[in-house]
Amino acid sequence: GFAANHNRAFARSTGQFFCVINPDIRLKDNPLPVLLSNLQDSTVGLAAPLVVSSTGAIEDSARVFPTPFKIICKAFGGCKSGDYLIKGEPIYPDWVGGMFMLFPRETYEKLHGFNERFFLYYEDVDLCARLRLLGYQVVLCPSAKVIHDAQRSSHTNFKYLSWHIASMLHFFCSAVFFKTIWKKLTKAKI
Repeated sequence: GFAANHNRAFARSTGQFFCVINPDIRLKDNPLPVLLSNLQDSTVGLAAPLVVSSTGAIEDSARVFPTPFKIICKAFGGCKSGDYLIKGEPIYPDWVGGMFMLFPRETYEKLHGFNERFFLYYEDVDLCARLRLLGYQVVLCPSAKVIHDAQRSSHTNFKYLSWHIASMLHFFCSAVFFKTIWKKLTKAKI
């Protein structure tokens, strides 16, 4: 699965940074200098580029943490707009899609990488939630762009849909989800 493959790649790597990149990502320009400059801030544990489709449309890769209510809203077509307004400045979303992520090596080690209990889907949500629980920020850098030729297999293939639903349920039943929700609720009261 996605998580296990990236954890094994990390175990073989030796660099100061670790990049997760899907095979369906295309690079028009080099996003690494911008991402690396954002990782100079010690509070940032993960930097991601703006993800666009092959037509140049901004993909919904920066999101607030999902909740069962939000999933139901999306399933019935009620939640169509993106969670964040993307302009020129970096934004600090709850989580970013796992198609392209850049970590300082020590941060990925502290997280113990991706949770391998997720085979496919939601491993990026879980990882960003654990990152936030450790006190790190996630940054999306609009001046660094990548093109994503998304397959969206869970929209057309029952096997992928079942993996997606199983991963979603696993996340919603996890201690990470409840700690993340609690942290958001208590922070809102301060």
